[in-house]
Amino acid sequence: MNTKHSLLGTVGAVWGIFGWVMVLGYAIYRLSKPVIALNVADMRWYHWVVVLVFTGLLLYFKGYHLFQRGIAPRIGARARYLREHPRLLWVLFAPLFCMGYFHIIRRKQVVSVVMTTAMIILIILVKQLPSPWRAVVDVGILSALSWGVLTIVWYGVKGLTAVSFPYATYIEG
Repeated sequence: MNTKHSLLGTVGAVWGIFGWVMVLGYAIYRLSKPVIALNVADMRWYHWVVVLVFTGLLLYFKGYHLFQRGIAPRIGARARYLREHPRLLWVLFAPLFCMGYFHIIRRKQVVSVVMTTAMIILIILVKQLPSPWRAVVDVGILSALSWGVLTIVWYGVKGLTAVSFPYATYIEG
């Protein structure tokens, strides 16, 4: 392990992690508006059942599987790699580098692009839902995104501070 890190590498690694925290934080902020504006008196029992079931499913599949087991370790590992092997272009585009949009094996790059495209399509579709259904869906999404932010921070700090970080498969390129 390279114990001597350049300022450029450290700035790039922190920018790569913080960039995704900002993106997800902004999404959380935007999605919280319809939830806050929701009149709970308009909700029926079946809305609450859907909130509980949908939130549970999103926490498990998106929060745990997607973020905690996929995206967050990738961001932490690639931020660590960026800190130890900085290049100016990678540092400038550190959030994109950390997510795996470039300098990664093709299959994982395609997964990153497809996943981002699917999220954008989902956002467009959810915006079309009438009240209270939009807020019902947004509660689940907010929960998963919040889990995502926490795990990205966790793996980011772990990736930059741990003696060893066993996620080398995320840095191939």
